[in-house]
Amino acid sequence: MTAFLTKIPNHFDLPRRINRLGEMAYNLWWTWNPNAQRLFNRMDNALWERLNHNPLRFLRSVGRFEINAAAQDPVYLELYDRVFTNFDDYLKTTDTWTARTYKTRSKQTIAYFSMEFGLHETLPIYSGGLGVLAGDHLKQASDLGLSLVGVGLMYAEGYFTQRISEDGWQDSINNPLNFDELPVLQVLDKKGETLKITVKFPDRAVNARIWELRVGRLPLYLLDSDLDENTPNDRKLTTRLYWSDIDLRVAQEILLGIGGVRALRAMGYEPGVWHMNEPHAAFLTLERARELVHTGLTFKKAMAKTRKGNIFTTHTPVPAGNDEFPLWLIDKNLSNFWPELNLGRDQFVDLARHKEPWGETFSMPILALRHSDGRNAVSELHGRVSRKIWHFLWPNIEDENDVPITYITNGVHTPTWMARRLRLLFDKYLGEGWLDRLDDPETWTKVDSIPDTELWAVRRHLKRKLALYMLGRVRTRWMEGDFHPVQAIASGAMLDPNALTIGFARRFATYKRASLVFSDLNRLLEIINRPNRPVQIIFSGKAHPADEPGKMLIQEVYRVVKKAENGGRLVFLEDYDMNLARYLVQGVDVWMNTPRRPNEASGTSGMKAALNGALNFSVLDGWWREAFNGSNGWAIGEDVDPGTEVQDESDAESLYDTLENKIIPLYYTERGGEDIPHKWVVMIKESLRTVTPQFSTRRMLKEYIDRLYMPGMK
Repeated sequence: MTAFLTKIPNHFDLPRRINRLGEMAYNLWWTWNPNAQRLFNRMDNALWERLNHNPLRFLRSVGRFEINAAAQDPVYLELYDRVFTNFDDYLKTTDTWTARTYKTRSKQTIAYFSMEFGLHETLPIYSGGLGVLAGDHLKQASDLGLSLVGVGLMYAEGYFTQRISEDGWQDSINNPLNFDELPVLQVLDKKGETLKITVKFPDRAVNARIWELRVGRLPLYLLDSDLDENTPNDRKLTTRLYWSDIDLRVAQEILLGIGGVRALRAMGYEPGVWHMNEPHAAFLTLERARELVHTGLTFKKAMAKTRKGNIFTTHTPVPAGNDEFPLWLIDKNLSNFWPELNLGRDQFVDLARHKEPWGETFSMPILALRHSDGRNAVSELHGRVSRKIWHFLWPNIEDENDVPITYITNGVHTPTWMARRLRLLFDKYLGEGWLDRLDDPETWTKVDSIPDTELWAVRRHLKRKLALYMLGRVRTRWMEGDFHPVQAIASGAMLDPNALTIGFARRFATYKRASLVFSDLNRLLEIINRPNRPVQIIFSGKAHPADEPGKMLIQEVYRVVKKAENGGRLVFLEDYDMNLARYLVQGVDVWMNTPRRPNEASGTSGMKAALNGALNFSVLDGWWREAFNGSNGWAIGEDVDPGTEVQDESDAESLYDTLENKIIPLYYTERGGEDIPHKWVVMIKESLRTVTPQFSTRRMLKEYIDRLYMPGMK
């Protein structure tokens, strides 16, 4: 490495006995280790919650009395020593899965590029599932001992805070981040000065500094263009995610792809594999080729050599999810770049030219697909859809099934999303070290040995925890003012922790059909308000600030939620983030998903709910089509792709019929003297047994390593 970091600042004024808490605050390992989190919340839980679980702010704000009390408490100190023993062992061990499985290649580096990373709510540089998946990918790579570095952008305003007006309209509030309150450190050069990289545009140069974030054993590097020497417009490149201004958007992606390669080179990295999580970083393929062209290779030979190490993961079959730029914008921003590849303008455009009915564009997914040997979708069905969409790129292949796009179904990082109380239960019944064997189906055969009483007690605890959290949110918003009583009811003030509770939380895109459950509102109201069998549905989610149809969908849902006729049993929780997501996936009984098939590439929120004992109730799209076996949840509709209107009508009827005649009776009947729905618990155990091992990032990342990373290194 030619660069180095400033040392972790020791400015928390902690007693020597517990002074390593400052070190812990700068490594996100604590976010997926509940005992590490307890080191902070046991000091002052109210403050910990109020500061949104930010350890840096917490250590600077917590009172001296609480600090000294912790430093003298034998129980706290025993926990402290145990946590740091585990932390040190984790960082120092060389006996990892990767080292054991790939002895000669375990130290070769993989560079993982993503436009967003969802690691924790205190670092809001993610917008939704794509970013959270990227964050889970990094955490699992650390757990497996994979030599991986993440590359992204450091957004000065993070992602917006959502407020829902009394009329249901989404207001977007931008909140500038204070980097001093985040666990990021600037990368410095050998002289101890800020390390910068430069990306030249035809009319200017854009400089960026680099921030490092520690994720367990591995680093995430984030580029930041907010520097005095840049123009005001260029300083905005890393202000927000996904600018709707396409001029800023293409420059953003140039900075990520080209600038990201240069940042790794400046720090001395020589990755063997370059993984693009979605096509936003596809310009890295050209920068890697440019490096070889400058050594004397032709562009064709340079691309043939670099293509072997490029991997591209596509996450969406929806056109709006694939960036395509008008050619004049490519001319404006890259006319100085194609001469460095020894290409003419038309040759350069041909690399990603896409002819649409309205004209020609420069397609980022085409750029990535053409210049990567590793290509994958994120579920089996999405693989079929992707091969059909991109078949035209391989005109010599007759059968679309032979198009070279494979699939690796997504998973979730179990330690991040599983409730602590449930982990303790599994510690008791699944055997020591079960987390290291969680992707082995044999591990989960032991769930049958868990007494129904103990499993149901945990499920009831998590539901009460969700209800109390929602009441706390309502109280806080009420105290802030400008909050109508109807909004308080719509935010869950009347939630019943004993009622059957359904969750629906995700990005509000129109194809996800959030309003499908309202297709026959009178029927729905009759279902949820039945005496002694109440049903609650909790909605949450954001729409991109420029997505007017998405915001109108939120308004449509909210207006129904506000109706007095639903008795407070329909709820909309504003400002969906990772913290709220944890409460929801852990606390609801059923996770509902209603995408218009086959537009859900994979989805992961239902996986998180399943590993916490919630049951899935979903359209047979994405991951659920692979997971559903008839006994571990419920399907909405059939395993077919009919026309839009036909599908909406049939899916709505299936939803109501299944809810009314299967889900509600199973939850409320045959409870016996212990008031435990034993048949429901049987289904929970079947869901845990079948979903948790298969749809974990531990299984997912092993597949990436075996099928894409190691072949790419060869």
